[in-house]
Amino acid sequence: MVIDLSPVISGDMKMLEFSRPFSVADLRDTTNHSLDTIRKLIEGKSDAYVTFLPHDPNANDPFAKPGEEHIGWSLAHLVAHVTASSEEWATYSSILARGIHYPAEPRLRFETEWTSITSTAQTLQRLEESRRLRLGYLAAWPDQPDLTMLRGLSPRYVEKFGEMNAPAAFLFGLMHEVGHHGQFSEVARQADAALAGV
Repeated sequence: MVIDLSPVISGDMKMLEFSRPFSVADLRDTTNHSLDTIRKLIEGKSDAYVTFLPHDPNANDPFAKPGEEHIGWSLAHLVAHVTASSEEWATYSSILARGIHYPAEPRLRFETEWTSITSTAQTLQRLEESRRLRLGYLAAWPDQPDLTMLRGLSPRYVEKFGEMNAPAAFLFGLMHEVGHHGQFSEVARQADAALAGV
């Protein structure tokens, strides 16, 4: 079953409550669906397509390198970003599922440098590598996962997003990725228009 994440993307539900009905198989299916959705926008396209820098009047990334705070993100950049976040939260999920507490810091996040992804082949490789890693973290869950273990998070974080157990943590990363699907589609639209006939 592919999980409809709109209740948590909209903020109508906290992730812990939302995640309760879903099985590992549901998490796996939703991961594959999200990655396949992105893959369909990229497969068979040119290198210029995945590296095309779109116009984004709302671009504002305070954590970006100097000079990159207000640039539009290419499809390759988006892939580097969303896969890093999904992998981070999948990592926490596998730790929590085994009944091991994990604190707010240090974060277990690594993002591939987006400027190093210069081809369609590299972009697809990053997607498939992320699929393997995330499904691997789900495979690391025990048959009877600990659903009571919560990640250590700041009170401010908990107030905004709620507590996170293993399924909630996994879905939290996935929610971030799915939340970017619309941006992927818009960048693909701009790339298609800009490169038409090239």
